[in-house]
Amino acid sequence: MEILTVLSASRPSSVQPLRILIVEDDPMIQLGLERILSSQPQFEIVEVAEDGFRGVKAALEHKPDLIIMDIGLPKKDGIAATDEIKQQLPHVRVVMLTSHTDQTEVLAALSSGADAYCVKGASIEQMLAAIAAAATGALYLDPQVARCVMDNLRPATPDPSIGHLTEREMDVLRLLVEGNNNTEIGEALYLSPNTVKTHVRGIMNKLAVDDRVQAAVVALRAGLV
Repeated sequence: MEILTVLSASRPSSVQPLRILIVEDDPMIQLGLERILSSQPQFEIVEVAEDGFRGVKAALEHKPDLIIMDIGLPKKDGIAATDEIKQQLPHVRVVMLTSHTDQTEVLAALSSGADAYCVKGASIEQMLAAIAAAATGALYLDPQVARCVMDNLRPATPDPSIGHLTEREMDVLRLLVEGNNNTEIGEALYLSPNTVKTHVRGIMNKLAVDDRVQAAVVALRAGLV
């Protein structure tokens, strides 16, 4: 499967499998995710939690590489759980896998620190694409919500309060918003990985954000792209 090939290429065989925590209260979806991901050698399921409270506890206990998080969870919803986890484990990637497509909840999920947003009922390929994107530091939005989010985030005119970006930083930002990782941005702009990292760091500093997802959200809200 092409998505798995891409993810495998980004994680050499000498690297440990991607450690994944599943936070989902639907038993059938739990079982499906476990079967799909456990069948792939590049993934390791560390635990399955049935509510947001347990999800936070499991995240702090296992410190996984990536979390697949539902939104509509008992005890603590997925957005609140993600926000709490990200405050303590900012480098953990979070993929929202949910039936919710409301713009407000999508934006709330991204604001909480989610790195990818995948709608339940999507194909296995789409789910794996979301995992691959998040694992490599890229932003992923399910096609069902991407256009709605972008259209509603973009104001009529750019926000003049946003720090001035250079022409090259704007080029990098556009590709970042499209979900490209640093390697893909470098190939598109003929830049070295270190140069891309420098530009991404400069963009985040000027936009006053802490990660790539926040940079993409701020850029869309401000009408920069």
